[in-house]
Amino acid sequence: MSQFSRRAVAAFGALLLAGSMAACGSTASDDDSSGGPWSFTSGDGKTVKLDTTPKRIIASGAEAAALISFGIRPVGIYANTPVEDDANLKNLDLKGITILGEAWGEIDVEKAATLNPDLIVADWWPAEKAYSGLEEGVKASSRKLANLAPVVGVAQGDSIEALAEGYEKLAESLGADVDDPKIAADKKAFETSLAAFKKAVAAKPGLSVLAVSPADDVLYVANPKYAPELLDFQRWGLDVINPDNPDKGFPYWENLSWEKADKYQPDLLLVDDRAYDSTLKTGEKQPTWNTIKAAKAKAYVPWPAYWMHTYGEYAAQLTQLTTAIEKADADLA
Repeated sequence: MSQFSRRAVAAFGALLLAGSMAACGSTASDDDSSGGPWSFTSGDGKTVKLDTTPKRIIASGAEAAALISFGIRPVGIYANTPVEDDANLKNLDLKGITILGEAWGEIDVEKAATLNPDLIVADWWPAEKAYSGLEEGVKASSRKLANLAPVVGVAQGDSIEALAEGYEKLAESLGADVDDPKIAADKKAFETSLAAFKKAVAAKPGLSVLAVSPADDVLYVANPKYAPELLDFQRWGLDVINPDNPDKGFPYWENLSWEKADKYQPDLLLVDDRAYDSTLKTGEKQPTWNTIKAAKAKAYVPWPAYWMHTYGEYAAQLTQLTTAIEKADADLA
């Protein structure tokens, strides 16, 4: 299943690259090349212990962006989409970082091996019991990435705040200066946007929203239980509809045939923004799209589905959603 349906993985080469790639690794503590011992309790509950602090890191796209925000630059990144389209990566300076894949489930492990990694960073997905890029359905050759170095990451749990905090702790363990003024400014922006969000929600009692991802053959309805940003929204007072029949094998979604697209009637639709324009067009071309009252009224807003990992990203997305809530009609449905 594609990442959109989810959220719907050389010794000579290493020697040649060692000098040129050294500048691409962790820059937060390069003055301490042998720091350690190092340990981190990962999202799967297991603690990884190493004799020295990892420096040569390969990371999944969103997780790489989180590390970069703290000044930790991976030597390699594997993404789920072309980098220029990735919400996490498209505006980042990736010069000197090797791109190991730009499609879900496809990782160039041979090239990754030449980078001589000592750590791989990826989210832990509890429903699948696997790390990003190593889930069921990923090419067998790509899953061999886990043979190159220990894998750690933060669990996709019940809060984006917790996810951001988790990557802050990981970055700090890798030598990042988490007291940097830019980090403090991002947290302040998040707190400001959160206060505005809560105020907007309180001013629209009864407003309901539904998070969806339209596909050609089905309308995916998100299950907040496995979407930490949706759980945050619920916790902060927004009525995010819980689908009553999530897929048993892949509980991130309830899969509605387009004939049943109007099963739920929210006042506002949150549309998967990982390819927002094309995803929205996919919905709009369906004959039954307008049986959803919010769709007919064009009452929809991008939903940051499964990709946010930092306070700065969250601040921007909350501001966008707050504007949509302020404009929404709580009596539409």
